[in-house]
Amino acid sequence: MSVVRNAIMGLSVGEAMGVSVRGKLREELLNNPVTNMIPSDVPEGSWSFGTTSSLCVMESIIKCGEISLNDIMHEFLESLEKGKYTALGEVFDIDITSKSSIKKYSETLNINSGSSDIKNSNGCLARMLPIALHAHSYKLRDNQIYDNVKSVCNLTHLDDVCVLGCYIYVKYLIFLLNGKDKYASYNMIKFLDYLEFFDEDIIEYYSRLLKGNIINVRPLDLKSDDYIVHTLETAFWMILNCSSFAESIVGAINLGGSSDVIGALVGSIAGCIYDSIPIKWLDSLIKKEYLESEATRFENAIK
Repeated sequence: MSVVRNAIMGLSVGEAMGVSVRGKLREELLNNPVTNMIPSDVPEGSWSFGTTSSLCVMESIIKCGEISLNDIMHEFLESLEKGKYTALGEVFDIDITSKSSIKKYSETLNINSGSSDIKNSNGCLARMLPIALHAHSYKLRDNQIYDNVKSVCNLTHLDDVCVLGCYIYVKYLIFLLNGKDKYASYNMIKFLDYLEFFDEDIIEYYSRLLKGNIINVRPLDLKSDDYIVHTLETAFWMILNCSSFAESIVGAINLGGSSDVIGALVGSIAGCIYDSIPIKWLDSLIKKEYLESEATRFENAIK
């Protein structure tokens, strides 16, 4: 499987693994860790809005050949109202900020429908995978990458803390896609000139990730809630301290909390690093063939 398809399938696998334990307490999972896909309030192998939102962006890029904000928002609305690009025929587990912004768009058809999110939630992250893959394929400059990241993030999440989190994730993926190893890529994101696009007070939110060394943080000090900063810290810790796709995913989801988003992020990154997604996990995905087909269509569209 190519790295593009591996990253997309990795995102879906990681999210589906995390869906089954989302919201569970870490202590409960540490005593009884989950190592395979299991049913919960949804069937085993169900992926949620992270994969759905990525599929929306992918489909828009396939159709338009570029980043079209109006079309991406239209696809988000199609998923919410008609169940397109979903595992179960309807959207589930969508974050409040994204849902309210899409509903506002349905009433106004104005793409400037994003919401200010005082919680700086992580619901904008997973859709950035196709933005990174597109940017890498077209060799976009940093200012172009920033513009695309900010615009697609702001469709639902207006706060610069969320935009910076998305930008860090996208740049890390691009460094990996350029052939850098995971440690070199981490060092490279630490030395980017973020002041070109962000104020110092916004950058400071990510000081533990960008100014410290997240590898050395104690596992007990990692948080797995919906806060975008914590999500990125935890995802990077898992990637940098684990040595396989499976180990990274199992570690990520058994922290509980926002395990679906963390699993999706870790899965997409690990998919760029390792080519060994467990077959039993892939085979458990709902609509596996559909996901593989969409990944192939997208890869062909951005060549």
